[in-house]
Amino acid sequence: MFRTFLPWLILYFLSVFAMASIPAEPLSAASLFTTSSSTSSPSTSSPSVASLSADPPSTGDAGETASTQGWLLEWDLGFNGSQASYSNWAQGGSNNIAVTGSSLFKATYKQNKFTFDTSLNTRFGQAKIDGDGVRKTDDKLEFRNRLSYELRHNHLDINLFGSINFRTQFDRGFDYDKGPGGMDLYISNFMAPGYLTENIGLSFVPAKDLALEIGMALQQTFITKEELRASYKFDPDESVRNEGGVTLAATYVMRIAENLSLNTSLETFTGVSKSIKSTDFIFRNQITGRINSFMNAGLRFDVAYDDDFSEDLQVAQVLTVGVSFSLF
Repeated sequence: MFRTFLPWLILYFLSVFAMASIPAEPLSAASLFTTSSSTSSPSTSSPSVASLSADPPSTGDAGETASTQGWLLEWDLGFNGSQASYSNWAQGGSNNIAVTGSSLFKATYKQNKFTFDTSLNTRFGQAKIDGDGVRKTDDKLEFRNRLSYELRHNHLDINLFGSINFRTQFDRGFDYDKGPGGMDLYISNFMAPGYLTENIGLSFVPAKDLALEIGMALQQTFITKEELRASYKFDPDESVRNEGGVTLAATYVMRIAENLSLNTSLETFTGVSKSIKSTDFIFRNQITGRINSFMNAGLRFDVAYDDDFSEDLQVAQVLTVGVSFSLF
């Protein structure tokens, strides 16, 4: 029971802390800080993160760059949900209620040619359906850090970067009704899997809405639950796996209309000890539309591949309508 409510407690305390930390005057620093969006699939390995795209995508100018030295802090919270109830309804239907909460904290420090970015991105959702109990609908815990140095040459926007990123989930994950006899199949948990990635490379911004990246990375995959190790092709006594590889990434952000934006990114990780056919990738797409100052609608469509978990494509599609607001 405690594990079920733990993510909500964390989101609550983050919100209370953020409201207590709001400065009396707005910050004057202006900088574009970006983090990559992420699929809710707990089984996808995390290749080197480009840290170039927004989650959720901003409807502002994606090519704006920082012109002020110092810190820029941002904290965005979002909530969305749905509810349906039926009584003696001829067409039928199942009573249900679903709620998802998200928190995205970002901090950027810029000093001359150096820029340091850090972000904490959390998301958790559950749905209660008559006859099926409570089911998880979304789950994300991601911490990213990135240090970059500007190597601008002949008006080319080139940067040397190093990053350390961590990703896992809060609670147990199931493939519902896919186990023996129609039971729920247990497939993931906190730190099962968990991913820690260290990356160094070059990023190139040929246009204000497009960013490209290439790097060398070390990646540690953690499976702390022994009963899940076989599902990820781990040995029974193997809890962590180290891999070295090459990373490629591309991010494109486009303003479709005044209050409508598209954010798309592709990230790959090719292990040096594996065939190129075993390249892990994740292709993320999100369309965000702002209805008014606090309401928005979003469509997220992600495709991923990781043959350590499955030789089939992983697909996630989420359509949401909810409220969001910035604490600072």
